[in-house]
Amino acid sequence: MRWTHTFVPTLKETPADAEITSHKLLLRAGLVRKLTGGLYTFLPLGLRALRKIEQIVREEMDRAGALEVAMPCLQPPEIWQQSGRYVSAAEVLYHAHDRAQKEWVLGPTHEEVITSLAAAEINSYRQLPKNFYQITVKFRDEIRPRFGLMRAKEFIMKDAYSFDATDEAASASYQKMYDAYTRIFARCGLKTVAVEADTGVIGGKFSHEFMVPAETGENEVVYCESGRYAANIEKATSQGPLVPTPKIPVPATPEKFATPGVATIDALAQPPYGVAPHHQIKTLIFLAESKLVLVLVRGDDQLNEAKLAGLLGTSQFRPAEPEEIFGALGAHPGSLGAVAATLAGPAAALPVYADEALRGAAGMTTGANEDGFHLRHVAIDRDLQVTKWADLRTVQAGELCTATGQPLKIRRAIEVGHVFKLGTKYSEKLRAFFLDEQGRSQPCIMGCYGIGVTRTLQAVIEQCNDKDGILWPPSVAPYTVCVTPLNVAAGSAAMNWAERIYTELTAAGVDVILDDRDERPGFKFKDADLVGFPLRVSIGEKSLAKGEVEIKPRGGSVTPVTAEEAVAKVLALLDPRK
Repeated sequence: MRWTHTFVPTLKETPADAEITSHKLLLRAGLVRKLTGGLYTFLPLGLRALRKIEQIVREEMDRAGALEVAMPCLQPPEIWQQSGRYVSAAEVLYHAHDRAQKEWVLGPTHEEVITSLAAAEINSYRQLPKNFYQITVKFRDEIRPRFGLMRAKEFIMKDAYSFDATDEAASASYQKMYDAYTRIFARCGLKTVAVEADTGVIGGKFSHEFMVPAETGENEVVYCESGRYAANIEKATSQGPLVPTPKIPVPATPEKFATPGVATIDALAQPPYGVAPHHQIKTLIFLAESKLVLVLVRGDDQLNEAKLAGLLGTSQFRPAEPEEIFGALGAHPGSLGAVAATLAGPAAALPVYADEALRGAAGMTTGANEDGFHLRHVAIDRDLQVTKWADLRTVQAGELCTATGQPLKIRRAIEVGHVFKLGTKYSEKLRAFFLDEQGRSQPCIMGCYGIGVTRTLQAVIEQCNDKDGILWPPSVAPYTVCVTPLNVAAGSAAMNWAERIYTELTAAGVDVILDDRDERPGFKFKDADLVGFPLRVSIGEKSLAKGEVEIKPRGGSVTPVTAEEAVAKVLALLDPRK
């Protein structure tokens, strides 16, 4: 491709609405342009890089035995109602109506569609296992699209779905996809970390996320240096708080004391009260599917809502409003507690879920369910009736790993892929059953596997850049080599050699762009560095006078070679075996 024949609108200045490095470079390098919030047009070079990522994904999915299909993006709401996600995923669903006012859903994912297909077509264990995948556009009603392609309303995703007859076979399918994802991201030039993850609204037995470490990432990863443990912050566990929970002798009954105007953990920690946060019980009230529940964590801990969702078995919950809380408990936030003696009437029947860090605690302080009063000398086992204990807290840096005993660290990362072992959640609800060897009807055991293709492209840029621009890995660069003649006049020695090198590299199967613009050398070099071509071959009259051209790897130093050797040298530099 000749530069003058394509469209690469590079920018010197960063657009004001670009938020992170990769977003800035996407725009400055002329890869994409924003239509409106969360919607982007891919320009020629951006589309070339995207297609290369798609091809890597396609090759590795085919290698793993998955079968490519193409499913409708327009989906009937009935299958979403059947799965239960018409409600649980309501916040991300786009709805459309046709001329007959029939409702449709724009697909944010395709579990319902593929399971409906399996229900209609798979009826015997002899047809299993099967794994279907597609690379297509998804739609999600993001309330706050940001960071360019990282969180968009419309994006390209690879989603795959496996169907197996046994749990062992399903685990094998899961491992195949896990291994395929490892290869995909390595081939894209990404350094990823696979972490244990929460299954969220998709559900299932367990899952792993593939994370790209990046300070601008929206996710937090908890890990230990040995590499034996890594988990999303929503899933992570530890040996518990570094400061032990109090278990001290207490008087026979809790003591109520006045705390006028005290409504926070920090306020109660100040004089004249001086109750350390880890000596306090934080009482949180949630409305879960129209029912109030009490949730208890230590005063210095933060509730992990993903863990609470797993305990409740639903993501349909929210913090109760002050009036809802007062109507049930007779007090406002800041004076709430779960001591049985203070819960009267219907409140006495409310379920109480407590974090494991509070188990056996004694000498604690909590709200008295009376505005302006608290209780001290509280012993959990004596004074509270806990419905269920669970790990509900968010892990903090420095706590000890349950697997290694090492201090845990936390870093930010970008999620680029997610693999789930779904079990029978969708196959049972959408009637995807098969007859086993004994002729018994069984639900298919499913897995699902997603890669954000457009997000992966931006993650590559976020991880591979310097002060001058993008540092594309050769496997996904829009063009691998930029041939740059410094004199583009027809018939000039520089242009003649540029044409020859361009033609020979193209014939050898290399993606080459010939910068035939009549611009200053420095201007062309800056553009090449900004866009990030892995290799640049510069051809000037002075070098040619010595029989040489210059080869410069992106981010490396210039190497002069003879003009006759240029093509062989480029091919050697691009050979992954060398």
